[in-house]
Amino acid sequence: MSAPVLPGLLFDKDGTLFDYQKSWGGFTLAFIHDLAEGDSALAQALADAMGIDPLTARFAPDSPIVAGTPEEAIAPVLPLLPGWTAAALTDRINAGAAVAPQVAATDLTLLFDRLRAGGHVLGIATNDAEAAAQAHLAQAGVAEAFSYVAGYDSGHGAKPGPGMCLAFAEATGLAPGDCAMIGDSLHDLAAGRAAGMVCVAVLTGIAPDVELAPHADVVLPDIGHLPAWLASL
Repeated sequence: MSAPVLPGLLFDKDGTLFDYQKSWGGFTLAFIHDLAEGDSALAQALADAMGIDPLTARFAPDSPIVAGTPEEAIAPVLPLLPGWTAAALTDRINAGAAVAPQVAATDLTLLFDRLRAGGHVLGIATNDAEAAAQAHLAQAGVAEAFSYVAGYDSGHGAKPGPGMCLAFAEATGLAPGDCAMIGDSLHDLAAGRAAGMVCVAVLTGIAPDVELAPHADVVLPDIGHLPAWLASL
């Protein structure tokens, strides 16, 4: 079998493997409810700070929690919670996120089996915690598909920095130019571009096509469209 085009495929997690709005809208409102402890004014202030509509559970495009690390996500919330430390609140959100049910963007088992059968090596680069990423992959039954999993806390830095992307290339023995970074946010595309990778955007996150297209080599509806696009190269 000849080597595939773009043998290295590095995926973001939230909004890419899993539909962001469907996976995290309800979780975030429940998290806010728990923190507010019945204080409706505080709940509204927390929702505003997190960039989520408490009536529809829909995220604003500029929500700080969509593409950021857990630490970045809690930064605007912490001033509203004087009894909490940054470390304690980060631990709380990481623990909750690790068990949050995820809604797959497509049939992940079928997709990853097909990509691996075609000779591709797969990785994850997420601004979530590595432990949460591992938990979500296991929950989806696809953990074994990935030879590389990195979170913001894995020692390579967070996106939009290129550290996780470059570490993937090094771990797999591939040149960055032989890899694609696949994600739903500008953070993902900036990280991939800085690393010298091909950049693939998907529309299962919050960012719209018009925002992503100028920074991507291609925009796909979801990762289920990857095999057809790869075959066209």
